[in-house]
Amino acid sequence: MKEPPILINRYKWYEIVGIYCGIAVFLTFVLSPFVEGFLVSLKPLSQLFSSPYRFWPENGSFEAYRTMWVSVPGFGWYIFNSFFISGIVTCIVLVLVVPAAYAFARFEFRGRGPLLGAFLAVNMFSGAVLLIPLFRLMRTFGVLNTYLAMIVPGVAFLIPSAIWLLRTYMMRIPKELDEAAYVDGASHFYTLRRVILPIAMPGITVVAITTFIGSYAQQFIFALTFNSKSEYMPLPVGLFAYFGRQEVIWNELMAASFVGIAPAMIVIFFLQRYLVSGLTAGAVKQ
Repeated sequence: MKEPPILINRYKWYEIVGIYCGIAVFLTFVLSPFVEGFLVSLKPLSQLFSSPYRFWPENGSFEAYRTMWVSVPGFGWYIFNSFFISGIVTCIVLVLVVPAAYAFARFEFRGRGPLLGAFLAVNMFSGAVLLIPLFRLMRTFGVLNTYLAMIVPGVAFLIPSAIWLLRTYMMRIPKELDEAAYVDGASHFYTLRRVILPIAMPGITVVAITTFIGSYAQQFIFALTFNSKSEYMPLPVGLFAYFGRQEVIWNELMAASFVGIAPAMIVIFFLQRYLVSGLTAGAVKQ
């Protein structure tokens, strides 16, 4: 019986060491600000400006995490607002983007190329460039100081990139599946709902993750411009409004920042687990 060929390692030992050293250096630069911020949240305020500076806290505690709930009025409500706005934006984007991406991936129609190019051009504009016209539109429609004032611009700016991402994924799904459904008498909507959507779930999950992160990240500029009521403030503006009025208490600010991103990190963690488990699924199942 013939033995199977031995797989040859493409990398020598020193190349592997170099690769892992490069990864370690990269992760050090990426993660060091987060590590330092977390350690600052554990330090007493007296140690933050001590000389010489101590990287590791002495007598560190989670006292700042307790006191910042008292120091920042409505902190829990700010977290809810951020989570609520990002969740609504993500849901609206997915509802609009899934059929649009399917149409751009499967059908040829007049203006398809220029329209995709226009979507790509929209991503080149910063939200700050359009703040004044957006403010006038929001004032005209009477939605200033509401959730809609932050949801509508978020949806508008995130739809183009979401269409490009999901369209690219749907183009990898064999068209033979659509043709087999059409032969059986299925409509386009039925094919999308029962055939394409189950296969495209990993791509939809990627779009959901990027949309949620993008909405969570862009809340500051929209909320600062279109909202002045504390009951609608997301977390970034709430922290800015409070800590900007007095002396900055750095350990409490770091503690509030880590607590604020915790809901988003939890959601992303579970979505990533689902994404990794679905990426290995093939387009055609037995």
